[in-house]
Amino acid sequence: MRSVIRRKVTVSLTALATMSTLSTACATSAGANAGSREARPAYASVTGSAEFTLPYVKDDDVRSFTFDAHAAPYSKPLPGIPTGLPTDARGTVKVSHYSAGRDITYTSEGRVDCLVTGPHTATLTAVITKVSAGGPPWVGKRLGFSVHDGGADQGRSRDRVGFSWEMVNLLPGGTAETPEAQVGTCMAPAPYAPVTKGGYTVHHADLLPPPRG
Repeated sequence: MRSVIRRKVTVSLTALATMSTLSTACATSAGANAGSREARPAYASVTGSAEFTLPYVKDDDVRSFTFDAHAAPYSKPLPGIPTGLPTDARGTVKVSHYSAGRDITYTSEGRVDCLVTGPHTATLTAVITKVSAGGPPWVGKRLGFSVHDGGADQGRSRDRVGFSWEMVNLLPGGTAETPEAQVGTCMAPAPYAPVTKGGYTVHHADLLPPPRG
């Protein structure tokens, strides 16, 4: 009888130990999965400030962009699209250009209206709301920007930017008054200009499906 009782106790303890191990493993796995989910941002963003150089121009001008752009999907209703779009965004863009020839800095500020990202890359657009004296006639105009986030920089930055004016977006056969095409939301060329100082951080997140109901 005692041997039978001992066997029953041993079996019960073994079962409890096995259940405890399985429970711990499941909790660890769930925690790892939760951590993985938390590591992926729910919404995309582009932040940072940097100076860059134009590969096709050699001058002493100083050009820089500052981005604080965040995805805000389905937040801006449109005619026929009451839910808005998955590319809706908010935030600000600042453009600065020091002209060495004129010894003056021109600045512009804009309101972000669209953002799309991929791994390490982003395109965004902003409608300009303010331009400093003597700057280009951009107020009310949408401009496009692109960013390549080269990762943790060591020495010279590996980031790049692109923008929708100057050498791109020209209209073949356009006039002197309207040489450029209108920029649509999230439209920008590839990031072709190397960053020389500062840098950008792109947090990628996939575009979300429409809200239910």
